[in-house]
Amino acid sequence: MRAIRQHAFGGPEQLRLEEVPDPRPADDQVRIRVESAGVHLLDTIVRQGGGGRGGAPSLPMTPGREVAGVVDEVGADVDTDLAGRRVVADLGLVGGGYAELALASAAAVHLLPDDVEADSAVAMVGTGRTTLAILALAAPAADDVVLVTAAAGGIGTLLVQACRAAGATVVGVAGGTDKVALARRIGADHAIDYSRPDWPDTVRDDLAGRPVTLALDGVGGQIGRSALELLGVTGRLVMFGSASGSLTELSAGDLFNQGISVASAIGVRILQRPGGTRPLERDALQALYDKRLIPVVGQRLALADAPDAHAALQSRATTGKTVLRP
Repeated sequence: MRAIRQHAFGGPEQLRLEEVPDPRPADDQVRIRVESAGVHLLDTIVRQGGGGRGGAPSLPMTPGREVAGVVDEVGADVDTDLAGRRVVADLGLVGGGYAELALASAAAVHLLPDDVEADSAVAMVGTGRTTLAILALAAPAADDVVLVTAAAGGIGTLLVQACRAAGATVVGVAGGTDKVALARRIGADHAIDYSRPDWPDTVRDDLAGRPVTLALDGVGGQIGRSALELLGVTGRLVMFGSASGSLTELSAGDLFNQGISVASAIGVRILQRPGGTRPLERDALQALYDKRLIPVVGQRLALADAPDAHAALQSRATTGKTVLRP
């Protein structure tokens, strides 16, 4: 089979398409013929040698944690009824998803209805799962004014939809004309370009004196700081990433002086949820099936284009979810 392999940590050029032996499932595993593999920002961190709490992964490796496709082989202890079924799964930090064939624990897969696109399922099993964790913590309500940074990203587009469904007024901020147009198209009441230095003033002008009550920030850095400063008294900042490359700078003084609260929706908060992440995955997929949340798949690339996908994701040149199609 063909797979992306990485033999050294470094830039996107370390991702190389190679011919490798077909994997065989262990007794408790299934083999998936991959229709769609998700590209995640965390994949770019792993590629550079980051690995979170577990340390750097072993090399060589095949990246990719989110896949959807058809089960074409099952292990000895797996129900044979799974063979031939369409499934979606999160494979873990370095799961081997950038490949024509991938292995998954049978306990990790979710059955996928025939009328659900593989790309959308891949987006929801990972990105959708994180979105629901953010929403559970943030609890947007009809009287909220919600500011969403990176509103044209994979998570941002889902947050805009969910907050609008809750009845909130949504301010979607994103970088560039096309991304602003997308934020507006998916339902943001106000869509503003945060690549302009005066964008916080534009938010204030558009809201005509109404304070932001909830900021959902996955960018960090100066943009995250500006989002924090737009909050009114009793406002809430919920952080879920640092796409800018740095976390939002804040201090206890910000909490006291502005009367706000700050929390992080990712990391150990997700990992230590009762029941683990599978219930979130199930609920995110159900939201897709019910058409309550519709992921935006902005880039569909060939497996060989994995380096380009990583470069675009790191430079924040993408919209919605990026997937590879083996």
